[in-house]
Amino acid sequence: MVADRESRPLRSARTNGRTMLSAVCVGETMAMLTPVQAVPLHLATELHCGIGGAESNVAMGLAAMGLDTHWVSRVGHDGFGTRILDELQAHGVGVSGVEVDPERPTGLYVKVPAQESDPDGGSSVLYYRQGSAASAMGRPLLSNPAVSSLLENAALIHLSGITAALSPECLSLLEALMTEPRNGRIVSFDVNWREALWAGQDRSVLQRLANLADVVLVGKDEAEHAFGTTDEAELRRLMPDPQVLVIKNEAISAISLDRSGTREEVPALSVAVVEPVGAGDSFAAGYLSGMLFGLGQKASLRRGHVAAACTLTVHGDRGPLPSAGELAAILDSSDDDWAAIHVEEGHFNTRTGA
Repeated sequence: MVADRESRPLRSARTNGRTMLSAVCVGETMAMLTPVQAVPLHLATELHCGIGGAESNVAMGLAAMGLDTHWVSRVGHDGFGTRILDELQAHGVGVSGVEVDPERPTGLYVKVPAQESDPDGGSSVLYYRQGSAASAMGRPLLSNPAVSSLLENAALIHLSGITAALSPECLSLLEALMTEPRNGRIVSFDVNWREALWAGQDRSVLQRLANLADVVLVGKDEAEHAFGTTDEAELRRLMPDPQVLVIKNEAISAISLDRSGTREEVPALSVAVVEPVGAGDSFAAGYLSGMLFGLGQKASLRRGHVAAACTLTVHGDRGPLPSAGELAAILDSSDDDWAAIHVEEGHFNTRTGA
């Protein structure tokens, strides 16, 4: 168990004369190419260029929720890297802790949409990330003055299991971040299971890393692959040290299990799903922001569900949040009113008109 795990006052950053909680998300973001038309890749004549990365998705979500948020990573000295930096900055995420590699390229993936001729086939993804700039992240990154300053002042450091699988250097970086004295910081770890990344690798690394975190997030479907079980008691036994373990049970509920044995379960909202991409990252941003703002587990889980619902009802990795007043009303609703909420096209409709 890592020393200095006890809860302490959260750190904050002062921006424009106001004190804001600061969060740092560390991980790879890649350029994403997708056929403009829903056609097989070999028939595509146009590809849409976007970006994709679990940790940067969480960073954009945290920034939208009022946190002073920064993304730490590496990109190539190329147009894809520039696009990633520009888009993150446009969403209010700081990029002063990003290194630009003059030799290694920015990672790339191609998202191939599902075909009408094979509706059960689903979409597929082709990764071109081996040897990427981000895969060279290692302990030397922590010697970068900009990075060390951001980490020193962070209330939250958010990591994921994706980074651990990219390279031995990336794994070493996570180990360093997760074993340093907390000094009031919270370290969160989203398992983010990716089958292709762990092929031929020792997945027991994920259990060891997760047990070093203060907050662990894992999908119930991911837990079977990463830890060999979906049983709550067994998962908590495998990871006894984190302050809280959050299990995302897809469209059913989210469950938090804290170290004292307290269990909280909040049912998911009814949602007219447009696209599931990015919902898990939005949930993480909602839940973690709730914790940082001092909310209890029930309110934090609800905040995660709201953020996920906003993303589920749009195309793309993020959906706009409700207004502050509407969000407060949703979070404060009774259990019956919460169960009556239906989210469609970003609108939260209930029997009470919330």
